[in-house]
Amino acid sequence: MQSKPSYTEGAFSGWTTRRWLRTGVATAAVVLAVLGSLGGWATWRTSQVTADLVGRRSPALIQAMRVEQALVNQETGVRGYGLSGRSDFLQPYAQGVRDEKAALGRLRPLVEGDPEAAADLAEVEKLAGTWQRRIARPVSAASAGDAVKLATDRATEGKKSFDALRHAMTRQQAQLEGERAAAARELRQAETLRNWMFAVIAVLIVLLAVLVSEGLRRGITGPLSRLGSQARDVAGGRFDLSFTGTGPADLRRLADDVESMRRRLVEELQVSEEARQLVDEQAEDLKRSNTELEQFAYVASHDLQEPLRKVSSFTQLLQRRYGGQLDERADQYISFAVDGANRMQNLINDLLAFSRVGRVHNDHRAVDLEEIVSRVLDDLSVTVEETGAEITHDPLPTVVGDPTQLGTLWQNLLSNAVKFRSPDHAPHIHISAAQDGDTWEFAVSDNGIGIAAEFQEKVFIIFQRLHTKDAYPGTGIGLAMCKKVVEFHGGSIGIDPDYKLGTRVVFTLPAAGTEPASEEREPQP
Repeated sequence: MQSKPSYTEGAFSGWTTRRWLRTGVATAAVVLAVLGSLGGWATWRTSQVTADLVGRRSPALIQAMRVEQALVNQETGVRGYGLSGRSDFLQPYAQGVRDEKAALGRLRPLVEGDPEAAADLAEVEKLAGTWQRRIARPVSAASAGDAVKLATDRATEGKKSFDALRHAMTRQQAQLEGERAAAARELRQAETLRNWMFAVIAVLIVLLAVLVSEGLRRGITGPLSRLGSQARDVAGGRFDLSFTGTGPADLRRLADDVESMRRRLVEELQVSEEARQLVDEQAEDLKRSNTELEQFAYVASHDLQEPLRKVSSFTQLLQRRYGGQLDERADQYISFAVDGANRMQNLINDLLAFSRVGRVHNDHRAVDLEEIVSRVLDDLSVTVEETGAEITHDPLPTVVGDPTQLGTLWQNLLSNAVKFRSPDHAPHIHISAAQDGDTWEFAVSDNGIGIAAEFQEKVFIIFQRLHTKDAYPGTGIGLAMCKKVVEFHGGSIGIDPDYKLGTRVVFTLPAAGTEPASEEREPQP
């Protein structure tokens, strides 16, 4: 293993991915909280300055101007009434009084907390009160003639008093205008500060995202990507490539675990390769053995059959010609020779038939079992008639298989059911069929002598006989042949252990339209 990169050494070498993520998330949360607080403060400050400008400074200036307008209307009305004595000049005066009262009522709350504005307002109200008390109210309350005389007498005082009031209102408005301009400048400064602060926050967020992305790439995705690339290389056949872990501690442990798994796989592959070589050698031996078996089958079917037929023919001829002419022991010996030759010939024929399963007959196609069973029953008709057997069956389906082999299967099963009948009653045999998905399950049930539980597996072994040849003739290959045929067709066969009335042989075959697994296998000799 190569040494770990320096960033995983030291105080942080034991940190896992979870700890790195927790620390990174916590740091990012703190930074975002600080930035959010600064952004919120900047927004709040801008809102406060905007509210002061819009809600107090500008309305105060407007109301001060309305007070001035109301007082000017009062002065105009009083002066016109004092010069002409016409009462219609008092209407602007009365409206001015009402407007002054309303404007002062709105202005007073706006200048609270501002000593200079409050002092200016107090000065305006004082001078306005003096002018109204000395000039406006006396003139407006007098009759037309008295009003002209009174206005003439107090003209100089009135002009001087209202000019002082006018100067006071001008100072007040100048002060309010200055405060409004200062608030506007403060608002612009606050907006500039807010914009810059949000720009800095945006830059810091982008920088934080870049740092997080780079940290994830170097600490997590990068090591995982390298580990995945190494795993793909190993999966591609580079089993000598070692895994090198980088990044947090848990990723390095993962790389070590994968490296241990790779070493174990290499060891297993070595063992598997040795086993494969052994299997190849055994397959070669099996191929050679199959060739020898084929040669034996050829010899058995040709070279052995001819001398065996000669022995059987001459012993039978000897028995017919000299039977009864020799002593009893000689007749017995001749009978033994004839029987042995016949049994040997039957045995060789059965062995040849057994060896041909899956080798000679391998024509898989749809097979109508109704036709197959009908032909088998025709072949067994003499035996069925002699024994009084009753053979019934359910409607039989079409299955996939080799017709010759399936005929042999049913021939052996039905002949066995008749052969091993009970001496107490006539045999009754029933064939049942039921479909289960892609397979058909068949059962051949009889009321014969049955098979003991300890022999229900052995009867499918070749040459296994449960009775002597004198009690029941045969070579002991029938059920072994059935097992080989069924398994070659991808099914299974066995004895139903719960059936107590005789024997029930249960087996399965693929339904029509199903590809049998046996077709993919190499035919066995």
